[in-house]
Amino acid sequence: MPASARLRAEDLSVAYGRTPVLDRLSAAIPDGALTVIAGPNGCGKSTLLRTLARLQRAGSGQAVLDGKAIHSQRSRSVAQRLAILPQSPSAPEGLTVGDLAARGRTPYQSALRQWSRQDAAAVAQALELTGMTALAGRPLDSLSGGQRQRAWIAMALAQDTGILLLDEPTTYLDLPHQIELLKLVQKLNRETGRTVAMVLHDINLAARFASHVIALKDGRVHCQGAPEEVVTEAVMQSVFGLACRIITDPVHGNPHVIPL
Repeated sequence: MPASARLRAEDLSVAYGRTPVLDRLSAAIPDGALTVIAGPNGCGKSTLLRTLARLQRAGSGQAVLDGKAIHSQRSRSVAQRLAILPQSPSAPEGLTVGDLAARGRTPYQSALRQWSRQDAAAVAQALELTGMTALAGRPLDSLSGGQRQRAWIAMALAQDTGILLLDEPTTYLDLPHQIELLKLVQKLNRETGRTVAMVLHDINLAARFASHVIALKDGRVHCQGAPEEVVTEAVMQSVFGLACRIITDPVHGNPHVIPL
């Protein structure tokens, strides 16, 4: 496991009813890296992300943030250090991009601390980083799918946390918009130093954009490491049941899966 990791899972087991999803899973999200959690459907990818974000309780084991069990920490304190964008988020009808981004400042609001210049600056920076400043006054429901995803990421960035979790952020986007969004996430990781972990289904996109890959199988970590260590013919066969050849992407230099 990475030596430096503010966020980690320790011996996690999670079940929905009588159906086990995670089985004594241990993993760490490397600080400052762009980590992709990959694996076949039903292997526990989203459940792991939700448990790490304090949205799902473990049956046993624990998620740990900054050295303490995350469920023992106050919600506001966690939300000031970790942000999550879940699958298919929803917002009230008519909400504008700017209003949505401002909701990212909720963890910093209280009866004693109302909206401040710091809040306004954080929202303005989040809109600028995601290229949404010019659309701040537009209703979310008037945007394209790619623009909406950028707006939701702006909200998460306005939360101003060191850790950002994204659960299948490219769902429902066509390939050009998937690439656009992942380039944005990669840029944010590199330029702001945020630790990012996201669930992706497309292993070739994972290999292209991730600096660290965690491959799950049957609720456990099958292997983890740099893309070239995880995206191999043996792992693709073992984890996905996929016979393939791995070539080097002639443009980006990362491993690329060619199914047989």
